[in-house]
Amino acid sequence: MSVTPERVRARLAAFAPGVRQAGLRVRGDHDGNPGLGPPADKPLRPASVLVPLIDRPEGLTVLLTQRTAHLHDHAGQVSFPGGRLEPDDPDAVAAALRETEEEIGLARRHIEVVGRLDTYRTRTAYEVTPVVGIVRPPFDLAPDDFEVAEIFEMPLAFALSPRNHERHSRVFQGVERHFWVLPFEDRYIWGATAGMLVNLYEALTGEQAVAKPPGSARTP
Repeated sequence: MSVTPERVRARLAAFAPGVRQAGLRVRGDHDGNPGLGPPADKPLRPASVLVPLIDRPEGLTVLLTQRTAHLHDHAGQVSFPGGRLEPDDPDAVAAALRETEEEIGLARRHIEVVGRLDTYRTRTAYEVTPVVGIVRPPFDLAPDDFEVAEIFEMPLAFALSPRNHERHSRVFQGVERHFWVLPFEDRYIWGATAGMLVNLYEALTGEQAVAKPPGSARTP
């Protein structure tokens, strides 16, 4: 499916900054995993990420990062640039733009914030606001070597193909857990990042995601 920047703006207009956030819901690690939500006695820590859609001549792409292997949280995983809100951040949008500039060197002047996705709660007690931005090339990147092992782009069309939405399971600490996976080339995109990409699919297409079994036929 081909989606233009104009369609992204139109589909997310109801969730743009300053607009009443009607229709949003809370997603998270608890989806399909009863009891896997944040501990009831642990306060939620606000965080935000940027979902950067690069406006390339051949079509929109999604910019993603591969985290370094030595990090304490989510080491080696594919993620969006972002992090927790700091006291000086006025809101989630400001935090997402600041974190993006710090992590990968993408200046905010290149980013047009067009809306947001559903709130995502992790079992580690983060409440994440995914902020969607359209990025205008050309731009320079300067990744933080401590946090970012690699930066890459994935065609948005890949995330918008239902054939690429797989549901995997794994036994962790004696409990079977289920989670979204988007296997892209030799990368394993899973967890919160995959959940947000599935949410992006639903927001841009108006369709409900249907999980495919692991190893299903995929689109290029």
